[in-house]
Amino acid sequence: MDTPGFTEEQVEFAKAVRNFAAKECGTREQRDKLTDNGREQHHEGIYRKLAESGYLGVSIPEEFGGSGGGIAEQVILFEELWRGMVPVHGAGTSHTVAGVYKRYATDEQKASVLGAICSGAVMSISISEPGAGSDAAAIACKAERDGDKFRITGQKTWCSDAQFADRILLVARTGRGDRPHDGLTMFEVPADAPGLEIRPIGTMGGGAEVNDLFFTDVVVPALAVVGEEGRAWRQVMAGLNGERIVCAAQGLGMAQRAFDDLLAYVKQREQFGAPIGSFQALRHRIADLAIDIEAARALTYDTTRKVAASTAPPEELVRATSMAKVKVTETAKHVALEGVQMMGGYGYTLEFDMERHLRVAIPSTIYAGANEIQRDIISATYGLRPSRF
Repeated sequence: MDTPGFTEEQVEFAKAVRNFAAKECGTREQRDKLTDNGREQHHEGIYRKLAESGYLGVSIPEEFGGSGGGIAEQVILFEELWRGMVPVHGAGTSHTVAGVYKRYATDEQKASVLGAICSGAVMSISISEPGAGSDAAAIACKAERDGDKFRITGQKTWCSDAQFADRILLVARTGRGDRPHDGLTMFEVPADAPGLEIRPIGTMGGGAEVNDLFFTDVVVPALAVVGEEGRAWRQVMAGLNGERIVCAAQGLGMAQRAFDDLLAYVKQREQFGAPIGSFQALRHRIADLAIDIEAARALTYDTTRKVAASTAPPEELVRATSMAKVKVTETAKHVALEGVQMMGGYGYTLEFDMERHLRVAIPSTIYAGANEIQRDIISATYGLRPSRF
């Protein structure tokens, strides 16, 4: 971490994660072997090594096997993992699930799930449906009570990492209420539950990151309810600040890595008898990218401190985390796109990593709440809401 505001221990933690990344996947040959030549974003063996090093439990309480850190440690972890191109896509969803369990689960559920995450299990969370993406109030997947059990029927989509998850935190409809989001409940569902089909969705990278889920009379015990029945949306909203700032941390790591790779390229690539980085057309654009990244870094770290302190008004925290998510993920996409352009034909060949950077950066502006929705949230904190016609 090159920016003040972090403790000496946190700085050393950042260095340790960076060294881990360099050792395990610091070369192109290592990354190709781990990711099937860039087509996959999660490698179970590397993920287990992260767990053995204690990194996956960095923000999980000590009584459940973690090291008891907070949001700052999470930000450090994800910035360094994504900067190092470590193929552990399941870490993000697992930490999102961990946040819900820390707030709302019973002690028994916490011990089971949080302990499993520390040991290297992947957890997934499923909210979106074919007819309910940004509009979660339209969720139709049903969980009907049947004595001391619930019977789940319906379809989910865009569920990240379900294909290799241990458990899925499902948001399903158990009833209706006065408000559109009333009647939603969270359930812990084993990924191998009878009646659950997990069907990967092909994406632009060729590998499967997201999935359709089909529930056909999937039965779970009433003890599988996480938190309060009918109040899932409140529980989801309570964790969004943390999820957004982690997305920003990932984006920051992506942006910095794309910049580092681009800078190395323009220094060694020669045309017209000189390195192309000496040409003003490129020098100025690279300077602009450096400015954008430093602005994104300042916003990410400042927002992290606000979330960690929890002293700012709730509306201010929502605004800050949404701003960070938008600014940093769009910076990552911009840096990667500029990298492709400045590297010319080599920018989109499989020989270099820049095309991977772009493939990873593009969906970051969509998941965890599309940036268009984040802009709606930000404008609402200023008292600006859609007109009613």
